[in-house]
Amino acid sequence: MNIQNAQKAVDNWIKEHGVRYFNELTNMAQLTEEVGEVARIIARRYGEQSEKESDKDKDLGEELADVVFVVLCLANQTGIDLQEAFSKKMDKKTKRDHDRHHNNEKLK
Repeated sequence: MNIQNAQKAVDNWIKEHGVRYFNELTNMAQLTEEVGEVARIIARRYGEQSEKESDKDKDLGEELADVVFVVLCLANQTGIDLQEAFSKKMDKKTKRDHDRHHNNEKLK
């Protein structure tokens, strides 16, 4: 599924199962909460913090999908074609950063 289809799928889900989109500020707060859940898993599973027993069953993929879902909601409700925006971003990063990372001594 490409980004454009994912945006449509989220919009259809909202129309079928939700009442409406939460407003943009509520979705921004929800996005922050979901990113926090991702950060918690990463910090404990891959970082130096010990993982609590209650966190061991947390699914990183599911939490990342929650982040994507809310990002798609925000794109839909603000009229952003995220497929187009992402393509532009990849072009920009490719042109700007190609040599930069190859010449970064910290990455060798």
